[in-house]
Amino acid sequence: MDVVPKQHSPLILLGGASGSGKSYLAHRFGHPHVELDNFYREISEHTPETPLPQTGYGEIDWDHPGTWNCSLAVDAIIELLESGATQVPNYSISTSSYDSMRGIELNGGPLLAEGIFVSEILAPLQRLGVPVEAYYIDVSPASTAARRFVRDVRERRKPLLFLLKRGYALFRADRDIRARHLAAGFSPVRKKALKAMLAAATA
Repeated sequence: MDVVPKQHSPLILLGGASGSGKSYLAHRFGHPHVELDNFYREISEHTPETPLPQTGYGEIDWDHPGTWNCSLAVDAIIELLESGATQVPNYSISTSSYDSMRGIELNGGPLLAEGIFVSEILAPLQRLGVPVEAYYIDVSPASTAARRFVRDVRERRKPLLFLLKRGYALFRADRDIRARHLAAGFSPVRKKALKAMLAAATA
């Protein structure tokens, strides 16, 4: 059965490499904004019996969709659209764990959802009949890498050596990240054009 939103709140998914500006645009134009990165799995789930994906250098690969709880994210968005409210975890990147929960309510839209695994959520939502628009923020890999590194160091997200290794790996993977989003059904849009589009939607 198709999901019928409680209010007129179009759902817009914003995709892009880490550091491309997804959070900035969603914070500015989303009413409300769902941070899908809050649905990361906790480090406590990484056990010998149920290991999380790992990088080639022996760290948990937090850029692998296996470290993210897609079904929980889908359930939260569906509940938000159907009932007008939901609870989402507050995920601490520095500790890789939840530290609390917080409520989100619809307030007229547009409803924006973004995160590095947002491409994983489009197909499940479409299968449930959710009306959704999906855009990929097209920016240069070099500028994205610079913004990402400055942000991650400023916010002390992970140890510096880890950030350097991850940053280099993501820079090399930028083309593949873009291709994955486009294959999932996202439309590539330059940031300036997307910003104008979102501004018009909230005017």
